Amino acid sequence: SQDTQHTRIVLLGKTGTGKSSLAETILGENAFQIHYTANSGTSKCQKVTRQIDGESVTVIDTPGLFDNRMSDDALKSEIINMIIESSEGIDAFLLLFKVERFTEQENEVVSKIKGCFSEEAFKHTVVVFTHGDQLQHGMKIEKFVKGNEYVCDLLEKCGNRCCVVDNKYWKNNPQDKYRNNQAQVAGLLQTVKEMVKSTGRYTNEMLQTVKRMEKRTVLQKLARVTAGVLWGEKTHRKKYEKMKAELADVTKQTVKEIHFLKMVKI
Repeated sequence: SQDTQHTRIVLLGKTGTGKSSLAETILGENAFQIHYTANSGTSKCQKVTRQIDGESVTVIDTPGLFDNRMSDDALKSEIINMIIESSEGIDAFLLLFKVERFTEQENEVVSKIKGCFSEEAFKHTVVVFTHGDQLQHGMKIEKFVKGNEYVCDLLEKCGNRCCVVDNKYWKNNPQDKYRNNQAQVAGLLQTVKEMVKSTGRYTNEMLQTVKRMEKRTVLQKLARVTAGVLWGEKTHRKKYEKMKAELADVTKQTVKEIHFLKMVKI
């Protein structure tokens, strides 16, 4: 069917990992607005669709995780809303890291994604290493990741799917088939297709499950804090007001999503 020939990809990672540049490497130049400044990075989700070898490919570029211009809640809401608009579901999350030392913040990136989309998301994830020119000559990415147990654990969650690109130096490098963006992107898209055959898409139904779990957690916290308020504890009064506001936000978001899902008849 036509839908099976449409690949939908979401790019995730910290600001500076090269998400927007990878989007251009996949879709072609001038697909996205890229700002090469000290305060660089996408602050809103951007979605672009192009034809690649006769098939539609949609890439959704997202704000950087740990972007200090956005709160965690605003970032999460921005990404989730864009995914909900892709009513057919998402074929792949591409989780980007630079070829460099894996730090505590990289581990937190993984935790944030789990918090946004649940552990289920990793079944639909390919890990992409950027700045591939930092690899020692002749070294393949599989050898690079073997030296770090955190990366190995992440790759295991993601079915050991990974690739490497370099958006600056590997644009035209026909002599070396490995250090070549065209070859790597072709391999990446093939990996996504094989993954979808095996695991299917990450669907709105999965996302709704995450939202229900989140709402239940807020309700449980609110119940505990309410009990303290009834006993007249002043310290619980502030917590109560904060939790009430949180619940209102979650409920408002859930109602909005349910309304959208009814419109698209999922």
